Amino acid sequence: MSHGPMGRAIDPTKRAQDFKGSLRRLLRLLRPHRIRLAFVVLLSSISVLFNVLGPKVLGDATNIIFAGVVGRMVPAGGSKADTIAALRASGETRMADMLSGIDFVPGQGVDITQLGRTLMLVLGLYLVAALAMWISARILTRVIQHVGYEMRSTVQGKVDRLPLSYLSTHARGDLLSRITNDIDNISQTLQQTLSQVVTSILTVIGVLGMMLWLSWQLALISLVVVPVSAFVTLQIAKRAQPQFVKQWKSTGALGGVVEEAFTGHEVIAAFGSEQAFETDFAVHNKDLYDSSFRAQFISNTMMPTMGFLSNLSYVAVAVVGGLKVASGTISLGAVQAFIQYSRQFNQPLAQLASMANLLQSGLASAERVFELLDAEEERPDVVTAVLPAEVGEVVFDNVTFSYTPGTPVITNLSLRAAPGQSVAIVGPTGAGKTTLVNLLMRFYELDSGRILIDGVDIATISRDELRARIGMVLQDTWLLEASIATNISYARPEASRQEMVEAATATNVDRHVRTLPEGYDTMVTGESISEGEKQLITIARAFLADPQILILDEATSSVDTRTEVLVQRAMNALRHGRTSFIIAHRLSTIRDADLIVVMEHGDVVEQGTHGSLLAAGGAYARLYASQFEAGAED
Repeated sequence: MSHGPMGRAIDPTKRAQDFKGSLRRLLRLLRPHRIRLAFVVLLSSISVLFNVLGPKVLGDATNIIFAGVVGRMVPAGGSKADTIAALRASGETRMADMLSGIDFVPGQGVDITQLGRTLMLVLGLYLVAALAMWISARILTRVIQHVGYEMRSTVQGKVDRLPLSYLSTHARGDLLSRITNDIDNISQTLQQTLSQVVTSILTVIGVLGMMLWLSWQLALISLVVVPVSAFVTLQIAKRAQPQFVKQWKSTGALGGVVEEAFTGHEVIAAFGSEQAFETDFAVHNKDLYDSSFRAQFISNTMMPTMGFLSNLSYVAVAVVGGLKVASGTISLGAVQAFIQYSRQFNQPLAQLASMANLLQSGLASAERVFELLDAEEERPDVVTAVLPAEVGEVVFDNVTFSYTPGTPVITNLSLRAAPGQSVAIVGPTGAGKTTLVNLLMRFYELDSGRILIDGVDIATISRDELRARIGMVLQDTWLLEASIATNISYARPEASRQEMVEAATATNVDRHVRTLPEGYDTMVTGESISEGEKQLITIARAFLADPQILILDEATSSVDTRTEVLVQRAMNALRHGRTSFIIAHRLSTIRDADLIVVMEHGDVVEQGTHGSLLAAGGAYARLYASQFEAGAED
């Protein structure tokens, strides 16, 4: 799926996972927002406090109603103590014990005024709690989205600093998945966990305090479920974590397959390889299905398990609480409040357990993103020199280079291009022609030797300065999905419309553009213009850049023969007065080059003009003869 110059793929998850370290790094991203997060905690505390007080006040309302019902049933005229004493005297000890825990007045019904004030207090508590939670959620959402924004910006900046060797040995679909899917997953994880973990922990603390205040015996019954829940959560998390790692690894791998299918759909169709692609896709899709199913199934067993334990606790509290009400040691309202607290106590525990699988998924994504951020960057520029205002001479001095250590591609190569000279580089496939210009652009760093421009080692100047002096036209066109004018002006955005049109005219783009209904405002898509026209646009882009050194890597490979003649004339005009490197397979296009360099196996085997090399009867003559014979046979 990812075959760059080094011809190998890198497993993006080969490194052992360090989830604790990833969690610490993830939390450090929140450090700049600590003031807002502190405000979130404050508002959450207010919300939890008022929510925790709610059941206690509702229990008081229940006691008011129950006391009114009991008071109406008891004859007026006596006191509560007289009524209880009379029940004990008549042998109704159990009833007497129960009524002893109720604050009733014989003959008096429900106190509507007191009940109304109590219910209004409950309503006010819940309204304030809801408002505080709403403000807290709004602030937290802004913080989390800003963290995601910063992370995407950081990753994009990192990609710009990565060497070409890294990008060419990693599946593009997997890298895209890290920048999009994984960062989105991290944002969702932070959003869902941070919004719940604070309120859940505060709720557990507050509810536990209220439960101990109401009845320490019932509180102990509720607490029995805690160590059991913790043990179950830990065991499930251990089994779910590896599956989440596989899930996001499979997501990146599947993205790589799909990306290749989209970019190479014409080749797939041309070779009738749809079935092979479908088979490959099915394998990766099945891997993603299996890992996702296992991860979600294992992690989702937390909620029903916690629900079962919660129900056991609920039943135990209800039974024991009922017995305590009957014995008069606790009020009915207190038991009602305690049952509500029991539910509130188990709910955040279940939420904390369910957040474990979210956190595992988010940390698996964070690990992948941090691995990208930790990748070795391009060697920093050590700027100790600057190029002269006008550059021309290019010298390769005993250059050795290898994509893979121990497997040299270029060995001890020396070459000189004089100022204003056109140097054609020819040779069989794999001879190192494109590698040579990649080294000149500092896409890769040398193993040994030097490349000099006007006597200045390019390793001693900044890459930006170097590349600003060089114009490059590649065999594979790369254009923005934008207008033709925007694509031509990409090399020099500040150029005027007239300068852009002049560049287009010089490279024969203008005559094609004038046949289009929208002219230079035509959007560049796969259907709007042909491959040859796209190639012409890239050549016009190089024209507009007005470089001092020009690199043409099979720049005319996608144009027809008639257009090639016109482009060659334009290239001759562009190369005039500039040092040019021309990589070509069709030797007929480089006959007029000032110097032709023949490469084989990473070495320069011949140098000279077209005529002198033919007369020498060496490697160039054999290449030329083979093309001539092929053309004659055609």
